[in-house]
Amino acid sequence: MYREHPLAKKSAEVRHFKTVDIVERLGMLSPEYIHIKRFAVEHPVSIFNASAVLENDTVVLYARIIVGYYMYVSAIVKIDIPLNDILTKTVPHTHYPAEIVIKPSVRQDIWGCEDPRAFMMNGSKHVIYTGRTIWYFNPVERRERTVPIMSYEDSEGRMKKVCAFVHPPELRGNVISDKDSFALRINNDVYLFHRPHVKLPDGREEFYAVVSSVDDKLKEYRCRVSEDFMLDEITVSNPTILLRKASFETKIGWGTPPIEVERGKYLMLIHGIDKYIEAYRAYAALIEFRKDEGFVPVAVTPTYIMEPREPYEVYGDRPYVVFPCGLIKLNHNEALTVYGAADYFVGFGLVDINELLGELDKGRLE
Repeated sequence: MYREHPLAKKSAEVRHFKTVDIVERLGMLSPEYIHIKRFAVEHPVSIFNASAVLENDTVVLYARIIVGYYMYVSAIVKIDIPLNDILTKTVPHTHYPAEIVIKPSVRQDIWGCEDPRAFMMNGSKHVIYTGRTIWYFNPVERRERTVPIMSYEDSEGRMKKVCAFVHPPELRGNVISDKDSFALRINNDVYLFHRPHVKLPDGREEFYAVVSSVDDKLKEYRCRVSEDFMLDEITVSNPTILLRKASFETKIGWGTPPIEVERGKYLMLIHGIDKYIEAYRAYAALIEFRKDEGFVPVAVTPTYIMEPREPYEVYGDRPYVVFPCGLIKLNHNEALTVYGAADYFVGFGLVDINELLGELDKGRLE
């Protein structure tokens, strides 16, 4: 099936079912304070699972919204929020305009565009989101119900869909869904971090935190859609499991695109779902890229570093959820995390990078 890094299993064994919450809460953004431009509905029903990039002193937020519960079909809006609003905790009382920039349009996302991860690559804003495919509600065939789809902002400020990422042929038939994705360019190579849900040969199902190499076709953004509404597909290669779920979890998934804390060392947040009440918490991982080895999981925090505690994290459309999708380095010692709270709000938190690295030192894997 998948190649597995030798330290992946250890990354689960060193972790404990405990939380040392080190994230300072900066408040939340609620749907009634969002005004959707050029749309028949002014406010979304909910807004959550947001990611962001920093542009000068503006946090460019990409957030998932829904406007109804019947089929729970999502779109992605863009919201510009002054960084100072977040740091001074005035966001909960401020109104912001939002623009729908990604919405269902192809067979790979016709049932919804979910959980964006925003990052800079090649000097442009990129968003990889989870597309609910035409097969999402198929009761007979459980295959590729979701796929990662990459989009980028063109020179005119429009988000354009580039491609859908798919598994190699020998694995593709076993993929039930694939999500929690972002890309990272190192030198001239692009890597996709993603979380496939796969059916194993013995009938069991598993969730893997995987990194794969991306085909050279990504060097040219063709943004083509066929006559039968299929977006270009790019097949990834060499999928490798980097992290495993702990014994107390049902699954884990990549949370935030990383920040580089040292040359070749990347810090990111991961979400984990416990097997008791299925709450979503977050821990951190330090991943190093080595030229001769590829990606190596160097350390994980032995405990969760964030768990639902604020009212807007504990109760919402989906209780007990913190779901980090964005991590922005503000300075040498501070990072801003953007996260989904209870599938209803967007939350903001401040992370002390040195404190977090200290927690990671307690969970060294080599």
